[in-house]
Amino acid sequence: MEKTVGKIVNLYSLSFSELKTYLFALLFIGGNIILPQISHLIPQGGLIFLPIYFFTLIAAYKYGIGVGLLTAVCSPLINSLLFGMPPVGSLPIILVKSVLLAVAGAYMAHRLGKISLWGIIVVVLAYQLVGTAVEWLIEGSFLTAVKDFTKGWAGMLMQIFGGYFLLKAIAKL
Repeated sequence: MEKTVGKIVNLYSLSFSELKTYLFALLFIGGNIILPQISHLIPQGGLIFLPIYFFTLIAAYKYGIGVGLLTAVCSPLINSLLFGMPPVGSLPIILVKSVLLAVAGAYMAHRLGKISLWGIIVVVLAYQLVGTAVEWLIEGSFLTAVKDFTKGWAGMLMQIFGGYFLLKAIAKL
């Protein structure tokens, strides 16, 4: 299903029965494999830039929950299997946050019907706040749970502003 707003923005909600869903998911999973590898060239780059989430946001916002969930689940699993990052022990919380991001991104895009900086801010804060609460429950440590806010604030800003500008750049596709 395609949603066109003022002939400027195309947002999609691709179903699991469409081949395009899997092709777009492969594209975004590839991005979520390459970007973390680049980020890990910088000491603590993964903790600072939170790169495993970037293309999940784009996938879910632009192409809907199907592409978003495939990207959210496959990206961390493939990265961990191929490169050992994220470590297996970190996968549960990263998967939770990835799925929350996909759901929030797809929901906000569907709800707003347009690319909105405020909408993307809400998406990033929503998945991070809920994800932090879940991480606190799982890890039992508030300080561990808030590390995305203390160390990863640059990554959240990259998701918000980089995500907004990339979505605007591909808006007509």
